[in-house]
Amino acid sequence: MTTSINRLTLNKFCITLINFGFLMVFFSACTSTKSVIYFQGGRQIDTASYSTLQPVTPSLSVIEKGDILAIVVTSLSEESNELINFPNVHPLNLTIFPGATTQGQQPLGYMVDEAGNVNIPLVGNVNLVGLSIKDANKLLVEKLGKYLTNPSVTVRQLNYKVTVLGEVNRPGIFSLLDNKTTLPDLLGMAGDLTVFGRRDNVMLIRMNGAKREVIRLDLTSRSVLNSPYFFVQNNDVVYIEPRSGKLTSADRTFQLLPIYLGLTSTLLFLANILFN
Repeated sequence: MTTSINRLTLNKFCITLINFGFLMVFFSACTSTKSVIYFQGGRQIDTASYSTLQPVTPSLSVIEKGDILAIVVTSLSEESNELINFPNVHPLNLTIFPGATTQGQQPLGYMVDEAGNVNIPLVGNVNLVGLSIKDANKLLVEKLGKYLTNPSVTVRQLNYKVTVLGEVNRPGIFSLLDNKTTLPDLLGMAGDLTVFGRRDNVMLIRMNGAKREVIRLDLTSRSVLNSPYFFVQNNDVVYIEPRSGKLTSADRTFQLLPIYLGLTSTLLFLANILFN
């Protein structure tokens, strides 16, 4: 009789321990649906509703010292065109690390020196620092017009880049064509956030002159669509921090939990054999 009671008590204890272990795994793996849905707001069910957003425009990008510019000139003089466009079509070989997705070559372009100048054939030094791309085009057309017939100039920044780190599927440094790239665009380039990435506390690090700004953005709220930080800028860094569930799954105790459960099941099996 005593043996039967002891066996029953042991069985209950082991079953309770196993159930507790499974509950730990279940609740630690659960992620609230609300915590992973982007741009929530308005009515509770708004899939068929219509709403308008406040206009948000990207900040005006200006040329800075150290920028690399592609300056493409077209005119009636093919020889002059080839001379000026030479740095834009001859590539620079780069060292590529294993697993990197960046191409092994990029155009040399025109470097903006510490004085803010670019040295262009025929014209010489032209100061472009602080000018928008549109104003730089206008100034170069004016300068080149003294030497070329009906010149047309296109300027583009080659080193316009943004860094994405943390819980995204493809972290890295991304080259952008202009300043009209939005934060959702950038995260799309990075393969979106993983299920462990916190969407409600995205960190944006931005250089504002000599000052560094740290901004926190909530992608689960629709208010981010009206944020002045909706558009990313050159040299921005976006960091996605992990959820506590990711940290729990990486914890050694959590990793060893299946082993503990297996040992408990084995003990239960052996106890049944011993007491029978």
